[in-house]
Amino acid sequence: MKEGDKVSLIIGHESPLGFSVLIDEQEEGLLYKNEVFQELREGQVIDGFVKKVREDGKIDVALQPQNFKKAIDGLTATVLKSLEQHNGTLSLTDKSTPEDIKAQLQMSKKNFKKAIGILYKERKIELTKDAIVLLKK
Repeated sequence: MKEGDKVSLIIGHESPLGFSVLIDEQEEGLLYKNEVFQELREGQVIDGFVKKVREDGKIDVALQPQNFKKAIDGLTATVLKSLEQHNGTLSLTDKSTPEDIKAQLQMSKKNFKKAIGILYKERKIELTKDAIVLLKK
């Protein structure tokens, strides 16, 4: 098992740090709570990705791909899909609260800002004072 591998996770108990997981029904790992943007329940089976294999043999996992290009592609796709579902406008900006962003897009504010930055540079969106607007092709 190496960093970036896609794996099957079985969610275990929750701790103050995160969730214990069973990786591919073989290894134990940890999914950090601050990287989870959806409801999880004990026993749930979900796809994940190996984030880091530590020197002590412990494995950290994430629910998003760890390859930067794949991760960014997923984030921008999420924003675009949400824009399309909301008639081309989202009432979010870079000043929106992390809670509002998480509620609407299930991503962190940091990832949201990365995604809208890329979409803006690609001229796919316009940023207004109080919204993000999908530009027509």
